[in-house]
Amino acid sequence: MTEQVPSTFKIITASLLVAGTCIGGGMLALPVTAAPGGLLPTICSMLVIWLMMTTTACVLIELGFWMKKPNAHIITMASTILGKWGAALTWILFLFISYASLIAYTAGCGHFFSSALTYFHIAISPNTGCWLFILTFGLFLFGSKYVLGKTNDLLFLLMITAYILLIWHGLDDVTPVLFLRRNWHKAHLAIPLLVTAFSFQTMVPSLHPFLNHHRRSLRKAVLLGTIFALSIYMLWMFVILGTIPLEGKWGLEEALHRGEPATHALIQITKSPIIAHTAAFFALFALITSFFGMGMGLFDFLSDGLKIAKKGKGNILLGILVLLPSLLFAVSYERVFITALDLSGGFGDTILNGALPIIMFWVGSRRFLHTSKRNKHLLRIGATILLCLYLLIFAFEAKLRLFSTKEEASIEHFEFSIP
Repeated sequence: MTEQVPSTFKIITASLLVAGTCIGGGMLALPVTAAPGGLLPTICSMLVIWLMMTTTACVLIELGFWMKKPNAHIITMASTILGKWGAALTWILFLFISYASLIAYTAGCGHFFSSALTYFHIAISPNTGCWLFILTFGLFLFGSKYVLGKTNDLLFLLMITAYILLIWHGLDDVTPVLFLRRNWHKAHLAIPLLVTAFSFQTMVPSLHPFLNHHRRSLRKAVLLGTIFALSIYMLWMFVILGTIPLEGKWGLEEALHRGEPATHALIQITKSPIIAHTAAFFALFALITSFFGMGMGLFDFLSDGLKIAKKGKGNILLGILVLLPSLLFAVSYERVFITALDLSGGFGDTILNGALPIIMFWVGSRRFLHTSKRNKHLLRIGATILLCLYLLIFAFEAKLRLFSTKEEASIEHFEFSIP
């Protein structure tokens, strides 16, 4: 493979694609699900999940170099290393999670467009808003990745601006005594959502050609992107958990049972109407940047799996395959797919974005990993430990589904509307 060093600008663009895919609308729900554990236990859980998911992304980068095909996606990796059954599992998981996520993003943006246009005395339905969103932002998937990257950079900048405004208005009301509350026995409750929060691995193979298959630049982009997302999440948790108490009126416990995002409580605590509008725009930009990352990953996955060239008519066909099902289901069967995503999100992300790449590394290391016997042995031990951690998360998710307490059930079925 060619390893031409990409420009610094391309590395930054790739890192922002990673960060933008991580930071989605679920960020508004994270403080609510993490509140029972407290700040310190949540930060510790977040650091562990961040390290696991970042390591897994770096494993996927290495798997790309094992493939003879220069633009190999996860489906080629799975079929080459795990055979037809591994490929079949990958097809099912990747398509379901990608389409369900894109449908949820499209539906959310459609609702926002419908609400926003009422300020200009233009009345449209949420379904029409979905069409408007796809025609406005979905078409970027048809163009070059350079244009997509530049647009993502702009939207990411707007998202960070909204985020800074939210933090700015929240910092004045931070009460340090709230940080003293911690319950280590409940720190695990936020883990499924944390796994989802750092799930971006489906678009990692798309970074290979974008960064000229340059190993160091790929690792740098992933590391910078995930560190940026980690910093955003940690500061957000600091402000929310330091501003809003767990109990009482407008507390996070009440928000959890009502299924409301943290910003609803923050508006009531700070008495600032600016936060309502800022939170809405933050959620919109977070959804669009996540849509770009997920859409780009699915675009390249279908190109690899269906052997469709990403040029000319092939480019158009791939764009239609990504956008049309997302749009049609968003306007017709939105609740079915959002509910399905809620039911399988923790399981799907843990398997597809966590366990599957590690399994491929463990199985393929005997054939494709060219290093000393000692290093290979140590890497396989590390992969085994990481796989066991993912299996523990999977087991916890199953326990949460089947044997949850009242509080755990509220967290597991927590849904919130885009403000």
